[in-house]
Amino acid sequence: MANLKSLAKDTVIYGFTGMVGRFLNYLLVPLYTAKISAASGGYGIVTNIYAYIALLIIILTFGMETTFFRFSNKDDEDPKSVISTSLIAVAAVAALFVALIFITLPWLAPAMGYGDHPSYISVMAIVVALDAVQSILYAYLRYQHRPIKFATLKFAFIILNILLNLLYFVWLPNLYKSYPEVIGKIYDPTVGVGYAFYLNLVCTGLVTFLFWKELTGIKYKMDWALLKRMLSYTWPLLLLGIVGILNQTADKILYPYIDPSHNGKVQLGIFGAACKIAMIMAIITNAFRWAYEPFVFGKSRDKDNREAYASAMRYFIIFTYIAFLMVMAWMDILKYIIGRDYWEGLKVVPIVMAAEIMMGIYFNLSFWYKLTDKTIWGAIFSFIGCAILVAINFIFVPKFGYWACAWGGFTGYGISMVLCYFVGRKYYPIDYPLKDIAIYTLLTAAIFAVYCFVDFGITWANITFRTALLLVFFAVLIKMEHLEPMLKRIPGIGKYIK
Repeated sequence: MANLKSLAKDTVIYGFTGMVGRFLNYLLVPLYTAKISAASGGYGIVTNIYAYIALLIIILTFGMETTFFRFSNKDDEDPKSVISTSLIAVAAVAALFVALIFITLPWLAPAMGYGDHPSYISVMAIVVALDAVQSILYAYLRYQHRPIKFATLKFAFIILNILLNLLYFVWLPNLYKSYPEVIGKIYDPTVGVGYAFYLNLVCTGLVTFLFWKELTGIKYKMDWALLKRMLSYTWPLLLLGIVGILNQTADKILYPYIDPSHNGKVQLGIFGAACKIAMIMAIITNAFRWAYEPFVFGKSRDKDNREAYASAMRYFIIFTYIAFLMVMAWMDILKYIIGRDYWEGLKVVPIVMAAEIMMGIYFNLSFWYKLTDKTIWGAIFSFIGCAILVAINFIFVPKFGYWACAWGGFTGYGISMVLCYFVGRKYYPIDYPLKDIAIYTLLTAAIFAVYCFVDFGITWANITFRTALLLVFFAVLIKMEHLEPMLKRIPGIGKYIK
C-alpha cells in the first residue's frame, strides 16, 4: 500500500502538471484556430509538422527512457553509469540527425511539400534533437523522485511559449498596423504560421539551458559494455515506439500524400483541431505513465507486484471513463476551445477518445513483456495495429476523409490491446478484475448512448441532464469500490451517506 500511495502522490503531481500544462497549451488552440482559418490550410501544416516531430522524438530516443529505468533499477548496474551512457548515446544520435537534415535539406524540404518553407524542416530538426536530450533528463528527474522540478520546467516551457505566441500572433500584428516601420524590425507578417515553429525552438532551447545543473552534475563516461546490453534491450522498444507513435501520427503524416490538394490540408487541420479536445486521454495516460514506469520497475522485486498492477489497471480504467463522460457531457462548452469553422470535426472526438483509452490500457498491459525482457512482442503488437491503421487510411481516406483517420486509430489500438492481453496471459498472467471492468465499460457505453440520442435543443438543459447521468456513474463507482466509509468522513457530505 505504501508503494501505491507513492504512485498516487506522484501521479497527482505529474497529472496536475500535465492537465494544467495541457490546459494552458489549449490557449494556443483557440489562438491558432482563430488567427489561422480552416480554409487557409495553415493549421493542417501545424498538425503535419508536429506529427513528424512526435515520430522523430521516438526515433531519436530509441526507447532509452524505459531502458534507463530498467537498468538503473538492476542490482548489478551502476545508476550513475546508466544515466551517463544513456545521455551520451541519445545526444550523439540527435547531433548526427541534425547534421543529416541540414545536408539533405535542399531536396528533403520539397519532397515533404515544404519547398517554399525549408526553414520549417530545419527548425523541426533542432527542436526534436533538443527534445530527445530533454527526455532523458526528465526521466532522470523522475528516477530521482523530483516531480517539483519536473513540473517547474514543464511550466516554464508552456508559459513562455504561450506568451511569445500571444506576442507574435495577437499583439505585434495589431501594433504593426499602426507602426509598421518600428514593429517591422521584430515582426514580419509574411512569416505567418512559421512563427509557431520558431517560437517553439526558442522555448525548447531555454528549457534545455535550465537543465544546466543536471547536465553539469553528471560525470560523463561512455560504458560501451553497458551500452551494448542496453541496446540489446531497447531495440525492440524502438520498433515498438515507432509503430506505437505511428498509430497516433501516421494519419496526420500520410494525409497530405493521400490527398495532396489544398483541401487535404484543410481537412487535416479540422481533424487536428478536433483531436485537441480528445487529448484529455493523452494527458491522463502520460501522467500515469510518468509515475507508473518508476513504480513498476522499482516494484518488480516485490512479491505482491501482480496484485498491484491489477489494481493500477482498474483505477486507470475508472478515471479514463470518468474523463470520457465528462468531456462528452460538457462538449457544448468545450467546443469553444477551437474556432467555429473547425466545429464540423467534433463528431470524431468520441472515437478518438475511445482510441486513446485503448492505447492507455495497452500501455498498462505492456509491462508484462518489459518485465520479462520480451520486448519484441511489443513491436509485433504495435506493428499489427499500425499496419491496420495505415491500410484503413489508404483505402478509406479518399472517400471518407478524416473519419477514416479516426476509425483507423480506433481499430489499430483495439487489436493491439486484445493481442497484448491474450499473449500476456501465457507469459506473465495477471488476474485483472475483468468482471468489474466489464460493468464499468457497459455503464459508460450506456450513458454515452443516452448522451447521443437525447437532445433537448437547449445547451444548459443538455449539460444538466448529462451531468445527472454522470452522477449515476459516480454512484455505481462508490458502491462497487466501497467508498462509503471514506465519504462519511468528509464534512458536509458524510451525513448524506448511509
